Amino acid sequence: MGLLSTIFGILCGFLNSIFSLFAFGIGTSIGLVIGYYAFINALPADVEDVKVCPLVEDDLETLQRLIPEIPLWVKNPDFDRVDWLNKFIENMWPYLDRAICATTKNIAKPIINEQTPQYKIQSVEFETFTLGTIPPTFQGMKVYTTDDKELIMEPSIKWAGNPNIIIAVTAYGLKATIQVLDLQVFGIPRITLKPLPHVDFGLKLLGVDLMAIPGLYRFVQELIKDQVANMYLWPQALEVQIMDPEQALKRPLGILDVTVVRAVKLQRKDLLGKSDPYVKLNLREEKVAFKKTTVKRSNLNPEWNEEFSFVIKDPATQVLELRVYDWDQVGTHEEMGLNVVPLKDLTPDEPKVLTLVLLKTLNPNDPQNDKPRGQLVIELVYKPFKEDEMLDDIDDSGMMEKAPEGTPAGGGLLVIIVHEAQDLEGKYHTNPHVRLLFKGEERKTKRIKKNRDPRWDEEFQFRLEERPANDRLHVEVYSTSSRIGLLHSKESLGHVSINLVDVVHNRRVNEKYQLVDSRNGRVQIELQWRT
Repeated sequence: MGLLSTIFGILCGFLNSIFSLFAFGIGTSIGLVIGYYAFINALPADVEDVKVCPLVEDDLETLQRLIPEIPLWVKNPDFDRVDWLNKFIENMWPYLDRAICATTKNIAKPIINEQTPQYKIQSVEFETFTLGTIPPTFQGMKVYTTDDKELIMEPSIKWAGNPNIIIAVTAYGLKATIQVLDLQVFGIPRITLKPLPHVDFGLKLLGVDLMAIPGLYRFVQELIKDQVANMYLWPQALEVQIMDPEQALKRPLGILDVTVVRAVKLQRKDLLGKSDPYVKLNLREEKVAFKKTTVKRSNLNPEWNEEFSFVIKDPATQVLELRVYDWDQVGTHEEMGLNVVPLKDLTPDEPKVLTLVLLKTLNPNDPQNDKPRGQLVIELVYKPFKEDEMLDDIDDSGMMEKAPEGTPAGGGLLVIIVHEAQDLEGKYHTNPHVRLLFKGEERKTKRIKKNRDPRWDEEFQFRLEERPANDRLHVEVYSTSSRIGLLHSKESLGHVSINLVDVVHNRRVNEKYQLVDSRNGRVQIELQWRT
């Protein structure tokens, strides 16, 4: 009897433990589900655009909040206005961005290589390094001189940029990425120029110091000063030619057709299963949207046979860059290898099949390039325009429809035609429409239900007072659902930002743009500049 009681007690204890674990699992699962839906419902479904309201004089609270944002040259007469400097930096920022980032990498690389061994770190690399598209602004500048013959400048700098800096750190076989976002810098540095430039000289004739003649030294100094002033002071000007005007705005000289055929023996990147590779293509040093192939799931020897075209303006210097990535559902896509093809190595109108060895970096002395990463097979053909074809292109642009009467003399009509999209893929639904954002104005296409390859062929017009050579068109593709109670009634299917400098120079551009934050989505936009 005692033995039965003991066995019964053990059995009850065991069942009690099982039921406790089961209840804990059920309770935890229910709690996670309830917490997830509570979090989703707490997020705003639609974000309204910012409304611009007039400032009321009696609204003292708003005025006080705006005081820190007012430039110093408005609040303080000691600060000078430097809009000319802000305009210069805005125009030069794409080039300054590349130069600053390249210089920073060159300075940081030897320091990092020297410090990493003592911390058992295998490598530290910059996967992405850009300061973004927003340049710093100078709110004003104070300039004054002292009795020590020095010039002191105190510029007020504000920079709320959108940099994208991703640093990959590898240690003990594990890789971690560090990303810097939403960087803000505010300050008033002091710049001292000391001593100020001073020019002096002496003249000797047959060993005799001519400057020792009374009054001659002062006379020569004043004469030189007057001559320099007559040469370079307003309204005279000193022109320094940085670039040949004929090369400043280059016209298209041909088309480069690229066929991404296949990749061979790619390396496994995923811990579980194979990699999901795709290829990005772009012309180096060109501010145009990149193009990419579709994603091949779980395949280390993928075949694409996908064709792409690029407009070539300088085949002697332009370089085609190809990068292979491993697509991931979560986090950044890991690069599997890269290589480049200088267009000067191509014979016009002659197809060329290349098998490129994928590298870690483009540094030929980098030992990391010795590790096999696979190969990429591509076919290239550069088709230069013939003289008569270029003339026909000019004639066609001249036959383009003119801007309507009343258009400003220095401006024109920007026509945007949204033709179609391909391979759109929504997580919850795919009812796409396109949203255009330009100079604060918004235009939308109609919504097409349940279609991954929609076609709109809708035209939008913007009448401008000046050429949009420095402007960008932001294109967003959204999917919306009218079903009541759906948690995700609106989601983004991808976006792209288009630089309008090409349409201003070429009068017409009709291209397919790869959508950012989309696996394979593309949108075809036609742009026309009518004057």
